[in-house]
Amino acid sequence: MTDIAMIRAAAARAMGRVRQTPLLTSPFLDEIAGRRVFVKAECLQHTGSFKFRGAWSALTGMPETERAGGVIAFSSGNHAQGVALAAKILGVRSVIIMPRDAPEMKIANTRALGAEVVLYDRASEDRDALGDRLSNDQNLTLVKPFDEPLVIAGQGTTGLEIAAQAREDGIENAQVLVPCGGGGLTSGVALALEAEAPGMVVRPCEPAGFDDAIRSLRTGRIERNAAMTGSICDAIITPSPGNLTFPIMKHLCQPGIAVSDEECLHAMALAFSRLKIVIEPGGAVALAAALFHADSLPEGDIIAVASGGNVDAEMFIKALETNV
Repeated sequence: MTDIAMIRAAAARAMGRVRQTPLLTSPFLDEIAGRRVFVKAECLQHTGSFKFRGAWSALTGMPETERAGGVIAFSSGNHAQGVALAAKILGVRSVIIMPRDAPEMKIANTRALGAEVVLYDRASEDRDALGDRLSNDQNLTLVKPFDEPLVIAGQGTTGLEIAAQAREDGIENAQVLVPCGGGGLTSGVALALEAEAPGMVVRPCEPAGFDDAIRSLRTGRIERNAAMTGSICDAIITPSPGNLTFPIMKHLCQPGIAVSDEECLHAMALAFSRLKIVIEPGGAVALAAALFHADSLPEGDIIAVASGGNVDAEMFIKALETNV
């Protein structure tokens, strides 16, 4: 089970490799939300998302004998690129299983980082079963996208940075909104903030209709999504929260917020015009929640994690065409 000691150890291994991303502000965004909004720009992380943190933690934390045989991962793109880059830096083979409908840029970038890409149909094929078969047949070590203690620890380093940056800005209490797929980032940040900034409240944010984590927190048990396609937020569509991540979220997180695809597009446009950063749809759900659902939160500051920026040009143009 991941704990704060593992997160701190992951941070130590990340020194000199993982970027410390900034906490950005804009008076224009504050005006929309009706309060101060701080944006943790993980879209500026290596490979364009927080996923490099967990990948680096996992690969540097596993035994050398396991890593030497190569690694395998399954991902819609961000975890794929994170594992591919970590493997490339460490000089080991990587095989990445990706859905056929993942953004072309993510598939191309993963291949460009030296990974062998295997495509599958997420509506009809079981990626877990495919990953198990390939890892067994080729003696590869599976690096899970979220339900892995070392990955959760790596994502938790985001929370350590948030705590330190919040102290510098004099923030003691805040609602911390986190884009949530399987829950690796949400649970890691929650563990880090429990230890380093107990005045922070973590809430998962998801696309409407794919809010399995929010529903799971409401019922107290793991709930599943009825479908795996149908939202532009491809990066955070997962079947359900993880068996390791959900208990952490259940213990530490408050109720989450679901946002529409249109709100995500609007948040993407605002992030570009006001903060000069590029966020992908799934990475924009927390900012969308901060800007358009602040009235559902207690008073006070909001910290929204912008978890990724790997968006195709066509989708980004569509976002920019929304009313800003």
